[in-house]
Amino acid sequence: MKTLIDNARTFSRRVAQQPQEFRRLAAGQAPQALFITCSDSRVIPSLITGARPGELFELRTAGNVVPRYDEARPCAETATVEYALRVLGVRDIVVCGHSHCGAVGALVRGDDLSALPAVRGWLEHSVPEPPDTKDLARAVRRHAVAQLETLRGYPAVRELTALGQLSLHAWYYEVDTGVVSAHRPESDGEFGPL
Repeated sequence: MKTLIDNARTFSRRVAQQPQEFRRLAAGQAPQALFITCSDSRVIPSLITGARPGELFELRTAGNVVPRYDEARPCAETATVEYALRVLGVRDIVVCGHSHCGAVGALVRGDDLSALPAVRGWLEHSVPEPPDTKDLARAVRRHAVAQLETLRGYPAVRELTALGQLSLHAWYYEVDTGVVSAHRPESDGEFGPL
């Protein structure tokens, strides 16, 4: 924690070296994409994409899960998607799964999550059907694509995709190699190079 605190203490000096960029950020945000990914500390969207501050609007959840839209039961995740689309005007949504994913791995292995009731409940509620493969990489890729289908149930997503004003993307990030691949619906749903 000491390193994190030391960096936070000196952050204002680094900001002072780039005053124009941070003044621009203070004036508002106009991110290029909503990037939905796992809470895993090894997955850093700005590192993966090279995004500068203000270029990505991020939503991080356990297992990069996108919950079903339910207007009667709003949650932070649905509010984030709605805000990104309706207020910020984001025109691309990326759902990025990753290798070594603990949440999807637990589903694939059928782990006993009784000691983690919140995690168990989150996954049971948000991932109604367990993966149909024991191959973790394949399961994570399929899971990312399934989240796109869930997003299509959001009113704002449905409306903007119908108007051709929103594109949805599923990516897969390999933690140990840095390779990022993208879902290719036109090639039998396989993943290939970006």
